[in-house]
Amino acid sequence: MITTHILDVAKGKPASGVPVKLEVLEHAKMWTELGSCVTDGDGRAKNLLPADVTLKSGVYRLTFDTAAYFIPLQVENFYPEVVVNFNVIDGTQHYHLPLLLSPFGYSTYRGS
Repeated sequence: MITTHILDVAKGKPASGVPVKLEVLEHAKMWTELGSCVTDGDGRAKNLLPADVTLKSGVYRLTFDTAAYFIPLQVENFYPEVVVNFNVIDGTQHYHLPLLLSPFGYSTYRGS
């Protein structure tokens, strides 16, 4: 399972309405989209990986459309998109990748 949530650290609140896309790197060095959704009112993107997809070891990436979040708020932002590549070692584990976001910076980590 792969999940994420976004916290707008400048506001101290979840970032809702952010489009998020999940992809996997295939053998031909091409990215294949596995799923996408928009963060809910709590800043969470819960159903990125469809139920019929088995998580395998490999390289994955989450792409956060942060411009879609900041533009309606009329907030100047430096990063219109945040891309996070990560390794899945064991497909039976839960991979949670929070994104801490501000208009001029971001950080991420492997959560629980």
